[in-house]
Parts: sequence; C-alpha cells; structure tokens
Amino acid sequence: MKTYLLRLLLILALCCGAHVDAAPPTNQTLTARHLARLLADPVELAELTLFFSQMPKGGDLHHHYSGAIYAEQYLEWVERQGFCIDQTSYRIQTDPELITAQRQLDAATRQCLSAAEIVANDLLYRELLQRWSSKDFANHGALQPPPDRQFFETFGYFGPVSSTHLDEGLQTIKKRAIAENVSYIETMFKMAPAIANDAFDQAVAQARDDDESLSAIFRSQAIALDNDPAFKQKIADHVARTEASSAGIDDERFTMRYQTYVVRLLAPSQVFSSLLAGFKAASASPLIVGVNIVGAENQNVSMRDYSLHMKMFRFLKAQYPQVKLALHAGELALGMVPPEGLKFHIEQALTIAGADRIGHGIDLAHEANALAIIKTMRDQDLPVEINLTSNDFILGVKGQSHPLTLYRKYAVPLVLSTDDAGVSRNTLTNEYVLFASRYQPDYAEVKKLSYNGLRYSFLPANEKKRLLKQLDERFAKFESAIAALNKSVVRP
Repeated sequence: MKTYLLRLLLILALCCGAHVDAAPPTNQTLTARHLARLLADPVELAELTLFFSQMPKGGDLHHHYSGAIYAEQYLEWVERQGFCIDQTSYRIQTDPELITAQRQLDAATRQCLSAAEIVANDLLYRELLQRWSSKDFANHGALQPPPDRQFFETFGYFGPVSSTHLDEGLQTIKKRAIAENVSYIETMFKMAPAIANDAFDQAVAQARDDDESLSAIFRSQAIALDNDPAFKQKIADHVARTEASSAGIDDERFTMRYQTYVVRLLAPSQVFSSLLAGFKAASASPLIVGVNIVGAENQNVSMRDYSLHMKMFRFLKAQYPQVKLALHAGELALGMVPPEGLKFHIEQALTIAGADRIGHGIDLAHEANALAIIKTMRDQDLPVEINLTSNDFILGVKGQSHPLTLYRKYAVPLVLSTDDAGVSRNTLTNEYVLFASRYQPDYAEVKKLSYNGLRYSFLPANEKKRLLKQLDERFAKFESAIAALNKSVVRP
C-alpha cells in the first residue's frame, strides 16, 4: 500500500508540474565554479592572482633559506657588517685591511663602495640586482649569461652575508609567508659541518665500484668521526645555531622547520662527513626534520660522484632510519649533460638513497626505468616537489614539456614549492597561478595541492594534525568569502 501511494504521489507531481527546490550550492561548490570561470578561455590572470593570494596554502616544502632572501635585504646586512662591494665585480669584500684602505681614499677614486653608496647610484644598484638575482633577465637586462649559470652564481655574490643575520632573515620569511596565507615552511637552512680527509678520498676513488669495500670505508670513517671531539662540537654548534635562530618563529599562525644539507660539489670526504653531521643533527633536534643534498646537478663533480653520494645516503640511512630525506634529483634537461647522465638520478635517489621526497624530478621522461619510478612513487606515496618558476628559468622546461604532466597523469603525489623566491623574485602564490593557468586543474585538485604541503611535510603526526585542522578552518573562511564575492559580481 505504501509503495502504491508513493507511486501515485510521483505521478501527480509529474502531471501537475510540482517540484522540490534543490539544495543551495555550498561555498565550496561556489568557489569551484568561480575558479572554473577564471580558467575559462581567456584565462583571467589578474583575478587568478587575487584568488590564489587569498587562498590558504598549507606549506612550502622545497625552500632554500639563503635563496629566499631578497638582494635588497642582503645589502642592508652588508652595510651593517661594515663590508664594501667592488663596483666592477659586485663582489662583497670582507677583508678589514682592504676596507680600511679603501675608506681612506676619496669617493671618486674608491673601487670598493659601501652598500649605501651602491644604492645611491641607480646604475650600479640596478646592475647589482641583476647579478644578485634574476631581476630583469627575461626583460633583456644588460647581463645575459646562460640562465643556469646566472642562477647558481647569485649565491656566490651574497654568500658572505647570508649567515650573518639568520634570526632576522627567518622573521622576514615568516612575515612574507603569513602575508600570502602560507602556514608552514620547511627550509634548507644551513650546511652541516664538513671535514676534509685526503686518505678517505683516495680510498673511495679506488673502491668506487665495490659496494662492500665502500661500506667498510664509510664505517671506518664514521667511527673515526664519532671519536673526534672537534667534530662533535661542530655538530653541537650547528644544532645550537639552528635552534637559536628559530626562536620566536613558531606561533598560532605559522610554523617553520629546518633541513640541514650537504653540497654535492665537494670532495667525497667533505660530503660524507657533512652527511654524517646532518644525520646526527636531525637526530638531535626536533626542529631539524630532514637532510638534503644541494648544488648544480650538472657540474662535473656532481655527475661523477652522484652514485657515490647515493650510497653514502644508503649507508647512513641504515644507521639513522628515523631521519627523513628530501633529495634534489633529476634537476636536469636534455643537452645539459650527455644523454646517459639523464638515465638514473631519480631512480637512484629512490632505490639506493631511500628518498622520502624528490626535489624537481625533471629528467623523468629520460630515465631508463621511468615507468618503475612512477609506480614506486605512486604506490609508496612518495611526492615530487614541483618548482615551476625555477624549472622554467634554470632549465628552460615549462608547459607541456614539464614532467608535471606525467606525475599528474599517473597519480604521483605533488607539492608546489618556490625553491629560491628571493633569487627568482617570486612567491608561492605565483606558483599556484602558473600551475592553474598552464594546466587547467579543477578546484578539488588545487585544494588537494594546498593540503599536500602539510601532508607530505616531515612534521610529526601530532603537528600535522594540528596544522591540517587549522587549514580546514582557513579554507572554510576563504570559501565563504569567495561565495560572498560571487554574489556581488557584475558580469558583462
């Protein structure tokens, strides 16, 4: 009887035109529709920038501290340190005798100028900014070296002051993150201390292809360093400096954690000792959440020792299994190195070193075992850190040539990052603008990317849970604001 009555009511409704009003769309649905309109042809780039400026962004996981500070702030530190800048080479001079001698000369004959004098001379100031960052490169500035050289050489210019005001630099990064609605940064902060050892270098050179012998050499060197009081003190100082610099950074709006790193351009003994120090530092402080390896991947030493470095990671990861690894791997494009150099970097970072995240991963399509890499990263939930601006500038890789298209198609987890926002004069907001305008994602994918910046962080579970809950609340407010904005839009 009940079924009969329901059918009768349905027939009457259809016959009489009765209808039930649909539930109003949610704020999330309205926000999704808004983004879809912005991405419709032609893409509304200005409003897209506004949208992503306001949108909460969970975290920036591929972030270099020294490359995140703008040249203008480094100039302030040059002035405070009392250093001078050679007006021909634009290099910072720190030698007290040279500086004193230069200051005794009149202004017209001085070669080494104060930062204030550089800033006061518009020609010198503009050229310095072009050397210390990528400013004006795409706008046909006066300096046009190859972009990869331009990028990596910037660190040599501001290097003498990059470690002089760490607490102030971190506060600047924090303020900028909060201003663009970023709640977490995991920054590659300081290089772990290194010690050179010629005997180790010679032994490694002879045993390079013998894994058993290499492990024995690594073990012997690790024991020797463990018994070196000076090395232990260097690690303690490294940890203490990180912790002291981070004071006052974390609050209810923002959290920062730190990776220590090694430089892949150094001698094997320096890389190994620095790696050991990094693993020990990460084990000693909850603020140091991971270890990384940095430096141009196409340099001769980087290419020659790549597999050796991965074996060092493997050896130390076995001793310190709790330490997380985010490794630069595959930051290479066709033509930068011989073709065989593109075949193995991502794979070895995963299968030998045991990376928990891959930084860049640009040479994926050229890797010999690309399909296995995709499967491993997807099945083991290992993300790739995507740096669109950096990859475009340094490698010339963008649009449909970027392997983001492959990672995305085959469900490899992604995180969007800035890499070196001070050098590239960029923001995480603009990375989202580039991603959306180039690859036309829906709102669900964009929102997932924001959450991935926390999900794939190296934070402990309780901290992730806290920040993810905050992100839920922030997205609810954002979507409410976008829904309200839509009601006031006047459409042509």
